[in-house]
Amino acid sequence: MTASTPMLITFVVYIAAMVLIGLAAYLRTKDLSDYILGGRSLGSFVTALSAGASDMSGWLLMGLPGAVYLAGISESWIAIGLIVGAYLNWLFVAGRLRVQTEHNGNALTLPDYFTNRFEDSSRILRIFSAVVILVFFTIYCASGVVAGARLFESTFGLSYETALWAGAAATIAYTFVGGFLAVSWTDTVQATLMIFALILTPIVVMIATGGVDPTFAAIEAKDLTNFDMLKGASFVGVISLMAWGLGYFGQPHILARFMAADSVKSITAARRISMTWMILCLAGAVAVGFFGIAYFSAHPEQAGPVTANPERVFIELAKILFNPWVAGVLLSAILAAIMSTLSCQLLVCSSALTEDFYKAFLRKNASQTELVWVGRAMVLLVAVIAIALASNPDNRVLGLVSYAWAGFGAAFGPVVILSLLWKGMTRNGALAGMVVGAVTVIVWKNYIGMGLYEIIPGFILATLAILIFSRIGNGPSQTMLQRFDVAEKEYQDAHI
Repeated sequence: MTASTPMLITFVVYIAAMVLIGLAAYLRTKDLSDYILGGRSLGSFVTALSAGASDMSGWLLMGLPGAVYLAGISESWIAIGLIVGAYLNWLFVAGRLRVQTEHNGNALTLPDYFTNRFEDSSRILRIFSAVVILVFFTIYCASGVVAGARLFESTFGLSYETALWAGAAATIAYTFVGGFLAVSWTDTVQATLMIFALILTPIVVMIATGGVDPTFAAIEAKDLTNFDMLKGASFVGVISLMAWGLGYFGQPHILARFMAADSVKSITAARRISMTWMILCLAGAVAVGFFGIAYFSAHPEQAGPVTANPERVFIELAKILFNPWVAGVLLSAILAAIMSTLSCQLLVCSSALTEDFYKAFLRKNASQTELVWVGRAMVLLVAVIAIALASNPDNRVLGLVSYAWAGFGAAFGPVVILSLLWKGMTRNGALAGMVVGAVTVIVWKNYIGMGLYEIIPGFILATLAILIFSRIGNGPSQTMLQRFDVAEKEYQDAHI
């Protein structure tokens, strides 16, 4: 279908606004710290919404509503797991990571933090963690490019090849130009757009189906089990869905938001804002899919596109129920979700290549201007590779995205948590945790399975590996212990 002119104009205005924000951030970017972490200058509001938007990709507006539309409320276990995981991440990791990265060589990236925290002169931690980031995030970026292309393809009737470049171009432009500040500022706008769309749409759908009672009656009439939280669920299945929350502790693009806060004192307010945003967005996404059951059972003649692909439920409801100008704004929210996640992933890959390879191994004394331009070049490089992977949407590589989240969660999550909470942890423990976590996820996914999400055994075995290997060989040095104590005291003092 060819999009109406109002929707096209809305999309163009939205994309132009994002690029202008990128240009404004460009003027504020003076050195690599600015480009990678925004000079650690984010206030609590931007930190909160940027962390939320970078986390929630197109899955929030397409995948989750589609799953609930198809199977009912039982699909919301994953949302519950994500809320619990995100809250614990803000509570135990955010503030401590902000302080510890500053005390450990003013680390700008996760590999940089691991290297300084454990005084790793061999730099094997830096290399291994940077490689994990590059491999998984390049695949993640490719999936974001595919999602953007699908949106442009279905909304504007473009060919897949044209849609591929149209969807990726704007995100690449503002990330390339403005770096972390551009990504964080645009994330804040995008998060606002997403919550607006996810609160407004379910309310209008309910009104269109006659109000609360008729809507619930229609959902019940369609299938009584739509209301059953345990429909078709086993204990292992529910635990696996809830375990998605474990992934938060190891996601580099989310952890970077904590590192970029202007002060540890901003974290508490940021946590409250971010969790409120997240709960409302996830509830709205579940409601869109759930109330969509009632709307399309009452209007079966309009249900064709959703029957063919349940993930289109939000898109079709927006087109049917809203004025084209408003529909354009609502559909821009899907683009916002895709762009916000893709831009963060591009920047984390660029950071790993620039800070953890180029500066660490090739040009130790490179000027700040040189490093910023290398960072920009790396954004382009990763984007081109992602577009190449995405050029064939049936590429089997894209299927790896399903466990990239588990890979990060298991490889980095236990290392991050224990490095912040346990001063007895050593480099050997950190390396063992990373390797065991990553390998367990891959082996479990491909050879064992048993219906259990691979992040669970990965997380458990990585934690055990850290505890065991940290007690083998030399313990932490006196300087490591002192740095840990000073940083922890600063964190505790900020919370008195």
